[in-house]
Amino acid sequence: MKADKKNSIGRFLIIVIIMGLMGAYILSTALYTMTSKREYWTEVSKMFVKENVPIQATRGNIYDCNGKLMAGSVPEYRIYMDYVVIDKNEKARVKAQAYRDSVFDEKLDSICDGLAKIFPDKTSEWFRTRLLKGKRKGSHAWRIYPRHATYIQYKECKQLPLLRDPSFKGGFYAEEILQRKHPYGSLASRTLGDLWRDSDAAKNGIELSYDSILRGKNGVSHRMKIRNRRVSIIDREPIQGHDLMTTIDVDIQDFAEKALVAKLKEPSVNGEIGVAIVMECATGDIKAIVNMHRAEDGEYYEMKNSAVSDLMEPGSTFKTASIMLALDDGKITLDNTVDCNKGQYNMYGRTMKDHNWHRGGYGTLTISQILEYSSNIGVSRIIDKAYHDNPKAFVDGLLREGVGIPLNLPFAGKGEPIIPRPDDPKRYWSKTDLPWMSIGYVTMLPPISTLTFYNAIANNGTMVRPRFVKAEMVNGHVIREFPTEIIKQQICKPSTLKDIQFCLHNVVKIGLGHKAGNGSKLFEVSGKTGTAQFSENGSYASHKYMVSFCGYYPSEAPRYSSIVCIVKRGLPASGGGQCGPVFSQISQFVMAQSLDRDAKEAADSLSVYTPTKKKSRSKADATDDKHVPDVTGMGARNAVYVLKKRGLRVKLHGTGTVKEQSIAAGTKITNPTTISLTLE
Repeated sequence: MKADKKNSIGRFLIIVIIMGLMGAYILSTALYTMTSKREYWTEVSKMFVKENVPIQATRGNIYDCNGKLMAGSVPEYRIYMDYVVIDKNEKARVKAQAYRDSVFDEKLDSICDGLAKIFPDKTSEWFRTRLLKGKRKGSHAWRIYPRHATYIQYKECKQLPLLRDPSFKGGFYAEEILQRKHPYGSLASRTLGDLWRDSDAAKNGIELSYDSILRGKNGVSHRMKIRNRRVSIIDREPIQGHDLMTTIDVDIQDFAEKALVAKLKEPSVNGEIGVAIVMECATGDIKAIVNMHRAEDGEYYEMKNSAVSDLMEPGSTFKTASIMLALDDGKITLDNTVDCNKGQYNMYGRTMKDHNWHRGGYGTLTISQILEYSSNIGVSRIIDKAYHDNPKAFVDGLLREGVGIPLNLPFAGKGEPIIPRPDDPKRYWSKTDLPWMSIGYVTMLPPISTLTFYNAIANNGTMVRPRFVKAEMVNGHVIREFPTEIIKQQICKPSTLKDIQFCLHNVVKIGLGHKAGNGSKLFEVSGKTGTAQFSENGSYASHKYMVSFCGYYPSEAPRYSSIVCIVKRGLPASGGGQCGPVFSQISQFVMAQSLDRDAKEAADSLSVYTPTKKKSRSKADATDDKHVPDVTGMGARNAVYVLKKRGLRVKLHGTGTVKEQSIAAGTKITNPTTISLTLE
């Protein structure tokens, strides 16, 4: 018994000793790891595993109505250098580090010279300083170049010494980032919208309004570093965003912008803001929407979507709605006349004036003439007589016509019309409100609301909502269409519509809007001029004006409607004289698309649409509007612009620049003429 007990104690002591030795080994290993190997394992813990790494989904593209890419996502790269090799195998680590260091030192000049050629905004010496600084710091993620590199630049970097090696060997690696690009520069940029810098988050415009369609859904991965190689393991694949086809026509957009900017720059105009919109009557499709603001450098850029967001007193374009309502309510007929006196008339203590009051006014005018000559007195006397005792009926009638109702456009920051009501307890209604409202003051409308009303007149009285996006697509196939939406089936009686169309046609044919037409040589135009003094901080003392022209064409079978607005300071200020010519140029270009060959063939074959930076003088400036200009040497697009501005029809043969023109420069233009251009 004693022998067995003694043997048991011995075995127990042996076990205790073995366990003690094992514990000492574990403790010493842990101590060694936390001291001399601490740096190595710290780096490994940082780089070995990274969970839930997002895989950015490719954002959907945005196209114009003809399939031209207007906004798309392209990869760009942040490029890095890893100077320190991490490997558990010390012998392998030392060998790899020695290779990386030796090649870096030996080929530094070649690397820096190569980088300077790839990124010419930085010198070779700059890259030398940059790379050496990273090496001194022993960085694992040293940014080689502060900006993003394109795919081509990234591939060129991969041809340089050391950088061409696999990342685990040479240390060079890149992080891919999808960036939003606009192939046509700033065209319609405020409508298309932007993303926040270095982010896939939408900021404004169509990008924001249709973000749920465009952005897709990010995937998820985790990254591991195995034997000094970074490996991404995908846990969930990204779902790519869908594409959108807009209603915008790049060619019309480009032409409208150029025509508007040219007018804004004229010394007599010197405009601060310019807006131009082209709308398809039947569908409400917005074919062009231009928003130009003058910057500090004197040039014009798209800075704000004023066409949709800016609330302005519309001025005389509003008179059409007032006369339409009086006709529809049976208050007047086209046979009535109004005494406009000598251009001045007292309205409840305030003097209403016509624009020609200093020349003795118009005297007695018919209803059509009141619109033709844009008589303030004529309109205000009609509306005050008809609705003075019941101004609420006037405001209700405007809403019945569709004037001032919200359009519910898909844009953040859109301006909602303001039509004051006499029964609003928060606002005092004065006796002068009604007559001044009737001529476009007191109310506040964004330009697109005015255009929507005129488009309804053109569209047989049916008001449609402006449409900016036509379809959602995947891999070029339409999976959903966005239909035309009707706001009001009929804005007035058919007889009223016929009367107002007659008046608007006369405004251009014989009235103040004649410069918006083309002399009836090509097609008929209808519309209305607008000139309103701009209120700033509740005062009109700044002599700031908003001039405009809004109308449609061709008058007999309207297909398109357009509005041109210019905000300027000082006189002269004329909607017909300053906005009318721009309207005329745009309407001729738009209509020519169906007469000439496809617009995409008329574009310069090597050109890229970009915002105008400087105004250049062409040979065509040497002749006046009555003679054929010299367009040889010009690109097709600019040649067509210049010739159509002079009322000529254009036929194109070939692509490139103009080598020959069928009618010699300097020839007098006597009637609508077709000129053929040979391009090479």
